[in-house]
Amino acid sequence: MDLPPGFALRPRTDADLGFLSELYAQSRAAELAPVPWPEERKRAFLNDQFCKQHAHYLQHYPTAQWWLVVRDGVPAGRLYLAQTPGELRIMDVTLVPGCRNEGAGTALMRMLISHADRNRLAITLHVEPFNPAIRLYVRLGFLHVETRGVYHFMRRPVSVEDDFVGGGVRVAPDGDHEQFEPSALRM
Repeated sequence: MDLPPGFALRPRTDADLGFLSELYAQSRAAELAPVPWPEERKRAFLNDQFCKQHAHYLQHYPTAQWWLVVRDGVPAGRLYLAQTPGELRIMDVTLVPGCRNEGAGTALMRMLISHADRNRLAITLHVEPFNPAIRLYVRLGFLHVETRGVYHFMRRPVSVEDDFVGGGVRVAPDGDHEQFEPSALRM
């Protein structure tokens, strides 16, 4: 599965942190809209929350993969992944508002599903119950496992179809799972 024309993935760098902070703020703007704070206070709060989230991810997911989604060379989103021998955890996938509903999110998810199926990995993620992406996750076979705090914990089980039809999916021995590498999509 390829990304739509113009979209690609590249590794995140420290130079991207300003964009990522702004992306985080954009993704939380609707939540803060009813809060009667001045805009500068909202922005300071969102920047602080981004910094805390970023530090949390770095501390708790030291081997994570940090991808930047780009469109025509311009930053357009982020994809953060953590992979273990039995699971591919989607830590975060966010696109700028102008790049939503154009197929990039679905294409990213299908790429991850393909990778997970090749390596016999379940895919898990946390998502807020009001997030419209839940419809996409359900359509792609994710199941609501439980509610954890304010998040739904969802899981897409390991695909077993190819075991029965001989579909040529590589079954990796335990501990020998390839890491997600969208090399064909990198700039």
